[in-house]
Amino acid sequence: MENILLGIFDILNFGLLAFLWWFTIKHYTSLPQTIPTHFDFDGKADQFGSKKYSFLMPAVLTVLYFLFAYVVRTPESSNYPVEITEENENAQFLIMKIFIRWLFLLISFLFLNNQDYMFRYSRDEAAKPRVAMSFALFSVIGSLIILFIFVGVFK
Repeated sequence: MENILLGIFDILNFGLLAFLWWFTIKHYTSLPQTIPTHFDFDGKADQFGSKKYSFLMPAVLTVLYFLFAYVVRTPESSNYPVEITEENENAQFLIMKIFIRWLFLLISFLFLNNQDYMFRYSRDEAAKPRVAMSFALFSVIGSLIILFIFVGVFK
């Protein structure tokens, strides 16, 4: 069961990465020459750049994908909030493997949401993000809280 769950996460995460690349390439030609590259807390663009910057999100997510894949494949190289012993090793490694995949999933959705918003905002300044950035960030923070609870329970 564990391998099925981790396999589903792996397929979904790679699919989201591929979708971000596809989405970017598909919309690249229809972008104006100058696009927003950064937004303030109110959702207004405060920095602009060439449309080549649209490839920054997929490139960063690709680097993160390989970094997270390395961490998942070598769980003993990670830093844990509890001491790893023979008794808790399997549980802690499983928690870490699931959490890293979950975290990448959340980050992928955050990048996709930001890329979509950036593309829509470049055509219409009245556009709003599909998912509020505060919700996306709080989901990552909430996941960290849940992680620490699980780690504490399975010390």
